[in-house]
Amino acid sequence: MAEERKAPETETPESRNFIQTFIEEDIAPGGQYAGMTVHTRFPPEPNGYLHIGHCKALTIDFGMAEKFGGICNLRMDDTNPTKEDEEFVDAIKEDIHWLGFDWGDRFFFGSDYFEEDYKQAVGLIKKGLAYVCELSPEEFREHRGEIGVPARSPWRDRPIEESLDLFERMKNGEFENGRMTLRAKIDLASGNFNMRDPVIYRINHMHHHRQGDKWCIYPMYDFAHPIQDALEGITHSLCSLEFEAHRPLYNWVVEHCSLPSKPRQIEFARLGIDHTVMSKRKLRRLVEEGMVSGWDDPRMPTLCGLRRRGYTPRSIRNFCDRIGVAKSANVVEFGFLEHCLREDLNETARRVMAVLRPVKLTILNYPEGKTETVTVENNPLDPAAGTREVPFSRHLLIEADDFLTEPVPKYKRLYPGGPECRLKGAYLIHCVGFETDEQGNVTEITAEYDPDSRGGDPADGRKVKGATIHWVDAATAVDAEVRLYDNLFTDADPDGADKDFLDYLNPESLEVLEGCKVEAGLSDAVAPANFQFMRLGYFCLDNKDSKPEHLVFNRSVSLKDSFKK
Repeated sequence: MAEERKAPETETPESRNFIQTFIEEDIAPGGQYAGMTVHTRFPPEPNGYLHIGHCKALTIDFGMAEKFGGICNLRMDDTNPTKEDEEFVDAIKEDIHWLGFDWGDRFFFGSDYFEEDYKQAVGLIKKGLAYVCELSPEEFREHRGEIGVPARSPWRDRPIEESLDLFERMKNGEFENGRMTLRAKIDLASGNFNMRDPVIYRINHMHHHRQGDKWCIYPMYDFAHPIQDALEGITHSLCSLEFEAHRPLYNWVVEHCSLPSKPRQIEFARLGIDHTVMSKRKLRRLVEEGMVSGWDDPRMPTLCGLRRRGYTPRSIRNFCDRIGVAKSANVVEFGFLEHCLREDLNETARRVMAVLRPVKLTILNYPEGKTETVTVENNPLDPAAGTREVPFSRHLLIEADDFLTEPVPKYKRLYPGGPECRLKGAYLIHCVGFETDEQGNVTEITAEYDPDSRGGDPADGRKVKGATIHWVDAATAVDAEVRLYDNLFTDADPDGADKDFLDYLNPESLEVLEGCKVEAGLSDAVAPANFQFMRLGYFCLDNKDSKPEHLVFNRSVSLKDSFKK
């Protein structure tokens, strides 16, 4: 199915979607779960860190349970022993808690059910609904058939007792990998290839991160997952759209195994975002080949990366709510995720002054050696946030691009003979000159101030035509490193057909600025902390590299909102 690229729907968190409709029907009088508690689960595979795509799934799983006063389990899908790692388990739990969800005492591993999975498989053999097959992987593919041509297996009519004996010997480690499989006996001619006697157990002599070497046979996900759901009393198994064709197999397992409940599987479209990749295999490659600094690199779509970049739980949950729940695949603009963050930080982030590319500003008629403080609001949208006092003196630092030696049309900042400009929270100034080095770079700007304009308003009420400029006091400002981030990929669809995503890595996705200056009050800031650097964007303290003696700020998002609703 082709993906549609579109902006998110203009939905509110309270909007209905088809999953809600199904659940409401199921729990209504006469429904299959009438009088029961809605019970969902989030089953991540612990072979990598959660990313923004998983976030949509988990907000649906946990969110639907919340909406209907139900509960949601967290279950690690560790049926594959070759990929799991305890590091990923801990990271997944941390990310889910950070987003504000909780599973209570309902934390499980798929491997907790290996004994029951085996028991159910034996039960299917005894019912004549499963058999041990000795086709090699190559032979299996050759015998799979095609549309209109049934699959084949010379072992399909193997006697039940013989399959029971071989399956136990498989469990006991008598056979090498690939020598045998256990297959469900369903329909070799089915138009749905998932129902053509699918493999439900395979041999794999691998160490398991929790079970050790106890098992050398492992259940396939399509077999284990419905069993696990039923044993946990799950009512609604919510999963992404690629499992839609697997739903008949899910229902078959639930119907033919001896289980205490019958969950319902409902599928929804996965989340796609432009200018990124969502494959954990590809994200792992970026990490392992050193193309990013780690899973928590702020350019990564992982939740730990987004958290390090300054994204808030509220902004991400709002994003997931507002893109809606769809049945067809679509790709959402990364700009909308930024828009949701910008909305949140605009309300909550403290405004501070920082100068990323500093140049000296000397106020010639301000007394040498004098220092005063001026009052600046912490957040104009939140009066309760209060104000703070910022030191002001003759020697300041401003942004280099707030001055031009020769102005361009409509330029309203500083230049010789130019208009009066406001220094944020302080005084009116006008430029009277500048100095340069041998290469012609401006090294100092000189100006004069109006002593009767404290707070930025002239005593005589004259109109100020210049811009308001942010600044820091040269004597008290604190050094900082600032990291400016952009999209990791230059192409909107780096993971498209016939593309190598590595060909589209953006060489300008990170710019590191040294020698930046921030106001003195930030010297004791502690991560996590979000700020609006006035006129520059939203920034956060880096939660890994920033230290009191070496502050590091990451740009979370720019002030300008390019997203068109």
